[in-house]
Amino acid sequence: MAPDDATPARTVTAPHLAIYRWSWPMAASITHRISGLLLALSLPFYLLLLALLGGGPADFQHGLALLHSFGGGLLLWLSGSALCYHLCNGIRFLLLDAGLGEERATMIRVARWPFVATAIGALLLAVVLL
Repeated sequence: MAPDDATPARTVTAPHLAIYRWSWPMAASITHRISGLLLALSLPFYLLLLALLGGGPADFQHGLALLHSFGGGLLLWLSGSALCYHLCNGIRFLLLDAGLGEERATMIRVARWPFVATAIGALLLAVVLL
């Protein structure tokens, strides 16, 4: 029997972020990926800085000027904060892989910890860099 032309065809749609209800574990997972991307994107800056600081006296002075500039300090702070978050959330993921904290209430509560630890770490890093 041929399908009725009056009924619309049903298409399967793939799930996407707009249809999910946001939760702490979901936010922690997404920001873990974002922090990893920020760390990867900051690698050329650190390689340039290493090359400048390892060069001659003139290059060393350029490296110090880059470190003490607003943009250099901001990049150090952003990448340091991303490293702090990625480390804290990575430890949380390792504990989940070990089978700890798999209950729903525990998972939601523990997913907040990396955000709190990163806020504290980012503030401490800002104090050190100033």
